[in-house]
Amino acid sequence: MKVLLLKDGKEDDCGQDPYIRELGLYGLEATLIPVLSFEFLSLPSFSEKLSHPEDYGGLIFTSPRAVEAAELCLEKNNKTEGEVWERSLKEKWNAKSVYVVGNATASLVSKIGLDTEGETCGNAEKLAEYICSRIAMESITVYQTIPHPGIQGNLNSYYSQQGVPASITFFSPSGLTYSLKHIQELSGDNIDQIKFAAIGPTTARALAAQGLPVSCTAESPTPQALATGIRKALQPHGCC
Repeated sequence: MKVLLLKDGKEDDCGQDPYIRELGLYGLEATLIPVLSFEFLSLPSFSEKLSHPEDYGGLIFTSPRAVEAAELCLEKNNKTEGEVWERSLKEKWNAKSVYVVGNATASLVSKIGLDTEGETCGNAEKLAEYICSRIAMESITVYQTIPHPGIQGNLNSYYSQQGVPASITFFSPSGLTYSLKHIQELSGDNIDQIKFAAIGPTTARALAAQGLPVSCTAESPTPQALATGIRKALQPHGCC
């Protein structure tokens, strides 16, 4: 049974996307199609802030892309100022509190040599509310989401080769916005047979707002939870 995941593929240590692997354990043939791209913003300003840890009490990374933006800033610094980050800045930031949203963000933060503070938070809004209730916070937008340039072509290719999938999973409201029109056109009258899944409650609400039935909302944003939910949704009279 074929299922479509509207996300980028990311290989783990085993050389396979974990969502593909988990769904495969249930006999589901999953295909990944990216629907989002990102462009980085305000990197010179972000770089300047990173070079002055004495001005701040800590760091909050709300997504993996925010960490990638930091990496780009550090690459620039390494070219112009040698190993400034390794020599001093990393140690200075580690003397402060570093918070993250999500396990994927935490993993990337550790790769640039920073230690996170306490447990990983799962929601950016809740983390910001928690921090702001105690200290003043300065925010900087370092990337923006844009449609992936290959959405229409990749979806056309998938439908022409694989047909209408048994299930489609959306991983964000913006991914839904950028891809829904193409999916509706390609699915036609067969759209009613598709089991729509969401990686979390925010995306599920976005689906419902578009009038789409939500057959599955993953209990947690993990490959295991999504695979379990889709398997139940695709069973006769299944629900999750």
